[in-house]
Parts: sequence; C-alpha cells; structure tokens
Amino acid sequence: MADSSKIANPGPLGLSGFALTTLILSFVNANIFGGDAHLSAFVVLPVALTFGGVAQMLAGMWEFKSGNTFGATAFTAYGAFWIGIGLYLWFAMSSPGFKPGDESLGMILLAWTVFTLYMVFGALRINFAMAALFIVLFITFILLDIGALAANQGFTLLGGYLGILTALIAFYMAAAGVLKDLAGKDVLPV
Repeated sequence: MADSSKIANPGPLGLSGFALTTLILSFVNANIFGGDAHLSAFVVLPVALTFGGVAQMLAGMWEFKSGNTFGATAFTAYGAFWIGIGLYLWFAMSSPGFKPGDESLGMILLAWTVFTLYMVFGALRINFAMAALFIVLFITFILLDIGALAANQGFTLLGGYLGILTALIAFYMAAAGVLKDLAGKDVLPV
C-alpha cells in the first residue's frame, strides 16, 4: 500500500509551468513570430494565468509540504509573477492606449529583478543547473528592464532571446526531475 503522506516531487511541474510560459512570452519579446501587441497578449494571457500562475503556485504549496523552502518560495513567487503579468495584460488590453513594454511594465520587471537577484544566491547553493537558471533569468530581467524603461526594443529583443534560453534550462531541469523519479536515479546531470 502506498504511503498516503508522501507526495510526488512538485519541482518538475513548477519548472514546466515556468518554462512553458517563459518560452511563449520570450517568443513574443524576441518577435519570433511577429504579430501585433494585442494578438501577443491574447496568446500569453491564458498560459500566464493557468500553467505559469496556478500550476506554479500549486507546485509551490506542495514544496512547502515537502519542506523545500527554496522551491516553495520560487514556485509560489513566480506563480504570482505570472498571475500578475496576466492581470497586467488583461487590464492593459482593455485600456484604449495599450502599449506593451511601457514604464509601468518596467517598474514591475525591475521589482522582480531585485527578487530574482536574491534568489540567485540561494540557487548557487543547490546545483549547477539551478544556478544557471537563476543567473540567466536575472540577466534576462535586466535586459527586459532596460527595454521597457528606456523604450528600447533592441534590449527587449535580447531579453526575449535570453528568455528562450532560460526556458530551455527550466525544461531540461523539469525533464531531469521526471526521469529521476521514473528511473530511481539521476539520468540527466544537474
């Protein structure tokens, strides 16, 4: 009989929610598929609220249950980030003068850059992949901050491309977690 007090590792779910949502928004920021701002917001909004937001928040709560303070803080906080970005897009889309990447978004991103910086120091104590994820995420935020606050599309594009790398690292880590659980041992190095 299975131990009913044991929960599955919530890390791969949280990392997947973060990775997929980051990938989609980074495609938009890097202008990979082109399109107008409203169309891009409609693509990002549902994923940000659901997989990026709710699924990560749930993963964060399960990390609390498993005693992982770093994971609980990271997943819950970045889940709230995605819900906040989703609400920002929702409200901005209903405003007549909607312009993505303006100063208001820059202020939001700057605050999350500060949060991400202190999470970098925690990530450095975990493993190489986690450290790489948070360092690349921190640099991504800096580029997006400059892009939004200085209305400089070049920095937003760079931030978009670095965001794609951030998402790929998170996908790799999620896969490593799932495969480790299935194989009962490390399959992919982290």
